[in-house]
Amino acid sequence: MSLDTWHRILAEIRDTALIVQFYFQGEPLLNKDLPQMIKEAHEAGLYTIVSTNAQAMTEQMAEDLVEAGLDRIIVSMDGLSDETYNAYRIGGSLEKTKQALRFLRKAKNELSSSPIIELQCLRLKTNEHEWAQFKRQYKTLGADRLVFKTAQLYDYTHGHPLMPSDKRYSRYVLGKDGVYHRRPLHKGCFRVWSGAVITTKGEVLPCCYDKTHAHAYGNIMESSLKDLFGNEKATAFRKAALNEQPQICQECYK
Repeated sequence: MSLDTWHRILAEIRDTALIVQFYFQGEPLLNKDLPQMIKEAHEAGLYTIVSTNAQAMTEQMAEDLVEAGLDRIIVSMDGLSDETYNAYRIGGSLEKTKQALRFLRKAKNELSSSPIIELQCLRLKTNEHEWAQFKRQYKTLGADRLVFKTAQLYDYTHGHPLMPSDKRYSRYVLGKDGVYHRRPLHKGCFRVWSGAVITTKGEVLPCCYDKTHAHAYGNIMESSLKDLFGNEKATAFRKAALNEQPQICQECYK
């Protein structure tokens, strides 16, 4: 996202928004302007969150993020050995992730700042033997908080090699028809009334499950966010979401 696009967004949201999540289907640390965006959001009184695989984290980037006033950073680490980590994070480096946590902890301590460093682990079959170890080690790795999260899997109908053995931690349940189905959810949705996703090009989407931008309300570079958030496309989507009619609602696990 360019600074021009960000400044357009900030001007529209600063008086009404509460939280800005600087991530969506990509790696936010690749944007060298990220610390500046966080700083401006922080100065506007907004709570800021970044979620990262930490592969691009440097010591300088960690210092810049902490100094900018970042409130929370989520670092994804889905294994405590190279084997378990790469079962999901294919091509990634476990050591880089651990180093990123050390950089963040060092910056937090030296700058006397208070961002929450959150270590996030997906519950997978490949790492289930490490869950207890995660609980014992997350603080020594540099994190303040540990969060386990269930995994969204694709082609899960006939099972999946990453599906955990303990089905309490799976988003999918085996049906009487012999195939897996997404666990049923309560009807309704809070997210499409309380917020929106704005892409790097300014498209306004109903939520983070619209990964292909199929339900865009319009573009913030062409219309105001207030108009887009309440236009006919937005209203129609929310009505459909009440009954989980859109495909993205059928895959949601929020």
